[in-house]
Amino acid sequence: MKYVDEFRDPAGAKVLLRRIDELVGRLDRPLKVMEICGSHTHTIYRHGLEHLLPEQIEFVHGPGCPVCVIPMGRIDDALWLARQPGVILTTFGDMMRVPGSTESLLQARATGADVRFVYSPLDALPIARANPDKHVVFFAVGFETTAPSTAVTLERARVESLANFSVFSNHVVTEPALRAIVNGGETEVDAFIGPGHVATVIGTTAFDFLAEEFNLPVVVAGFEPLDVLQAVEMLLEQFTSGQVASGRARVQNQYARVVRPEGNTVAQKLMGRVFRTRDAFEWRGLGWIERSGLGIAPEYARWDAEQIFRVPGVRVADPPACECGSVLTGRIKPWQCRVFGTACTPATPIGTCMVSPEGACAAYYNFGRLTRQTAQAVAIRD
Repeated sequence: MKYVDEFRDPAGAKVLLRRIDELVGRLDRPLKVMEICGSHTHTIYRHGLEHLLPEQIEFVHGPGCPVCVIPMGRIDDALWLARQPGVILTTFGDMMRVPGSTESLLQARATGADVRFVYSPLDALPIARANPDKHVVFFAVGFETTAPSTAVTLERARVESLANFSVFSNHVVTEPALRAIVNGGETEVDAFIGPGHVATVIGTTAFDFLAEEFNLPVVVAGFEPLDVLQAVEMLLEQFTSGQVASGRARVQNQYARVVRPEGNTVAQKLMGRVFRTRDAFEWRGLGWIERSGLGIAPEYARWDAEQIFRVPGVRVADPPACECGSVLTGRIKPWQCRVFGTACTPATPIGTCMVSPEGACAAYYNFGRLTRQTAQAVAIRD
């Protein structure tokens, strides 16, 4: 396959679905499959894949949306930075509407704060060069997917000795969060669809612990409909062949056109030089997880916003009505949240899962899965 359209081919989908039906007939129980990445969630619901699959396959949504997992306290810290005299705060566009405890960055911008969205952290450097009398902060978020671009930016700032630029790092790493879900006992998961974008950097071997320690099969997958369907087929093959039953679950790579077992070793080395793993970091829905966040290495402290400014670091609880944490850990579906689709909509978001383009709540709302009944009503039949 060479073109995107081939990964959306109805004839190809029917072939995969027939094979999936055949394999499901051999199962002795239903399976819950967690798609870790929010981009997979949107593919599933944009294309109605959950209704094309047999009812024995249930998708469970994971914590792979980088915007969604940021706790409200860190949003408030970014808002505090944006309000400091002489500061220009830059960040990705989908962070602009994430609610803090009293306002969002977009609202802060409307009332005078200099907040600008950029497409890449490197875009913040020209802003710093053009405003030598200001201090430009990049509010960095994301998993190992976006961390390398932040690392490149910090390295560029070091080479240029750019004194009026810094990074407020909120980068997180994947493995500790998955361990927290598996060890937590609150979410039932039988298998994982691994995040292709993250695996491009960290490789498929980074997920070996799920198979080796927990006997949970993983298929790292791409983001088109046929990618997801093939990933489901590959997972089913592991169950129906007896591999999982005999304790031989493994990690497979469906996204071989992009992902390598070892990942991007150049990016990994740069991240290892620029970042240091924090002792602990707070995640929305999962609380504090040991060694799950990336702070900036001492060698780059001159460009670390948390070293330059006295960031308050006040922790803030989510609004009582918001159940983003339960959605992010697969404990509930979005339509089971009390405010989903009523008080909480894309126009008036209460939680991060409704704001982000990768959020599960945004996927359910935008693609019509507003209640259990409407989710069933949009079923696609051949």
